[in-house]
Amino acid sequence: MRRFVLPLFVLVLAASARGEDWPQFLGPRRDGTSKETIAPWKEAPKVLWRANVGEGHSSPVVANGLVFLHARDAGDNAERLSIYDAVKGNLLASASHPRADFKSPFGAGPRATPTIVGDRVYTYGVTGRLTAYQVIRGDKVELKELFSKELLAEFKAKNLTFGVSASPLVEGDAVIVLVGGSGHGIVAFNRNTGDVMWKALDDPASYSSPVVLGEGEKRQIVALTQKGLAGLAPKDGAVLWQHPFQDRLNESSTSPVMAGDLLIGSSVTLGSVALKPGESDGKPAAEPAWMRKELNCYFSTPVPAGKHLYLVSGVLALRPSITLRCVEIATGKTLWSKPTVGKYHAALTRTADDKLLMLDDGGSLTLIQPDGKEYKELARSKVCGETWAHPALADGKIYLRDAKELICLELGK
Repeated sequence: MRRFVLPLFVLVLAASARGEDWPQFLGPRRDGTSKETIAPWKEAPKVLWRANVGEGHSSPVVANGLVFLHARDAGDNAERLSIYDAVKGNLLASASHPRADFKSPFGAGPRATPTIVGDRVYTYGVTGRLTAYQVIRGDKVELKELFSKELLAEFKAKNLTFGVSASPLVEGDAVIVLVGGSGHGIVAFNRNTGDVMWKALDDPASYSSPVVLGEGEKRQIVALTQKGLAGLAPKDGAVLWQHPFQDRLNESSTSPVMAGDLLIGSSVTLGSVALKPGESDGKPAAEPAWMRKELNCYFSTPVPAGKHLYLVSGVLALRPSITLRCVEIATGKTLWSKPTVGKYHAALTRTADDKLLMLDDGGSLTLIQPDGKEYKELARSKVCGETWAHPALADGKIYLRDAKELICLELGK
């Protein structure tokens, strides 16, 4: 049997011929934006294929004609990375790995989303197992494990109430994850060998996924830990700046996001804060621009569109509900609100023509025309069961998962 690894440049050329991939949490730029354009639909989007999957809140990702999903093996303390053909939906390969025992009132499957770079895949399990795979494409697709590390055990870190949730970030030769604890709040590993490259901060981990912002000398990793927002140097983890922002429930889950020239951080109880990145005394800094307590988020990362920020805020009550808000980026002022768009969560994606796709936790997909004056709904359909996972948008298709299935829908262009 002939067996070989496709070079990275071949994979990139193949991807560019099809359109933009969705290779990590919140998409190619890790900010919920897509270069796809979506026209309003008159009938429910066509289901191209479905596949039964194990439990989890980990989102699907799409790269090089393949769909990747991390889920729990039914009834076992094990998690499985599965690969599907993006067009046909047939299972091409999978790899299972054991984990420590874990229980939660909100399911026991993985939360963090895999990250794809070239022919490498990185998963971070709900009990802190970081695993790197190589995707081998020959007569068939195979997964080769490169390394696997039990990070909570290795660094003597405590798991979170609802389990490890922060998706891995790949920057250069490093795969960067939130671990938590004195001296190793955030840890960078060599993405080929698993060796520790650097460690930073003493903060406990949050549920929030780190991002990377800026270019050249201004490039920095930004993370929201349990203690607050922090900017780190990618090469060595040096702390560039910190801003206290500790949620009372220690459940910060949204990723930091740039909106215009402001960096937005959101939490469950504190609301949202906007910081202005810049310099102070010749050193990187992030100065507060505004703080709005009413802009609290469970785990839906806000998305900017034009001069406005679209944000899903929640109410902690016996009957929880969420509200979609249009917020003025410059001031944090709410311009309008659309109440009861879901219970806990609605994932937002901005398209290339500045429309918004919203997948709520009841399984409804809504296309919205951003407008600073009012809520404008263009199309809406029930597309799946209850879900907390963010969808992946690639090549005119949307890939989403609920409690039982991975589903591919055709949206058109």
